[in-house]
Amino acid sequence: MKGYVELPEGWKRVSSSGPGPFVTSEIVRAPDGTEHRWESRRHRKQSPSRRRAAAGAGGAGGAGGAGQGSVWWRPHRREWWMAALFAIGAFCFTVGGIASQWAATPRSWIGATFFVGSLFFTSAAYLQYSEAVNAERGLSPRAHPHRWRPASWEPKRIDWLATLIQLIGTVLFNVSTFAALHHNLTTKQTNARVWAPDAFGSIAFLISSELAFAEVCHRWISFRNRTLAWKIVALNLLGSIAFGASAIGSLLEPASGEPVSARIANAGTSVGGLCFLIGALLLMPEAAKEQRTAEADAPADEHRAPASSQMQ
Repeated sequence: MKGYVELPEGWKRVSSSGPGPFVTSEIVRAPDGTEHRWESRRHRKQSPSRRRAAAGAGGAGGAGGAGQGSVWWRPHRREWWMAALFAIGAFCFTVGGIASQWAATPRSWIGATFFVGSLFFTSAAYLQYSEAVNAERGLSPRAHPHRWRPASWEPKRIDWLATLIQLIGTVLFNVSTFAALHHNLTTKQTNARVWAPDAFGSIAFLISSELAFAEVCHRWISFRNRTLAWKIVALNLLGSIAFGASAIGSLLEPASGEPVSARIANAGTSVGGLCFLIGALLLMPEAAKEQRTAEADAPADEHRAPASSQMQ
């Protein structure tokens, strides 16, 4: 198996690795004999910065300078908005889950908080999906950048699958949280319109998080090499597990019309939201780091391997 990136003339693939049928890491050899490691997540995260750096290499303004601006305030970057939208959505779910523990909290307020949070999740998830769709297809940015694409079909890419499945999960949460705004539903209707899409959305999140974890680990599970990227995907995996527990606890029992365990449902939502919140915030320093690396490599030529690390 080989990755989706195209190698420049004279470059050769030496080896590849990844979980199952997916390629998440490759060793490639340059014409001068040096070997470089390509990694799926780093390549995807650096692609926007490398395009900007390459486009501005010959003109005034350039790519904006890696050292300019704050790590936490970069609204001119799409990656920052993705992280910010995920963080806001996660914050809504965290607050809603905590507030649900108190019976005095208005149900309508909690329902609206979850619905608004799900909309932020979906917005961020689409930005993440488009990041995967528009990742560079070569080691270096094209001389004439390809046109931005809203969608693609690339099921052999683990990052494409992970982001698409997560996007589907967020849409299911939109459906679930919107249906929950209606308080006159019967137990059967609630389980069908609220619980079912919530449960399937949680499953989608769990699958997506495991795929993202495997992309970083280059295997299905690993607790070594605890990089910043590893911490982000590990937190998201924990959050997805917590959301899954919440879905199980929120199922209404037909006899009583009460949830299996309201305490587990609320705790799972708040813990999961908190994990997603921390993971989303960590996306900001990761994006700043990858921007600095990409801009340091640009402009790239045929003898360099951007979005990779040279083997010693």
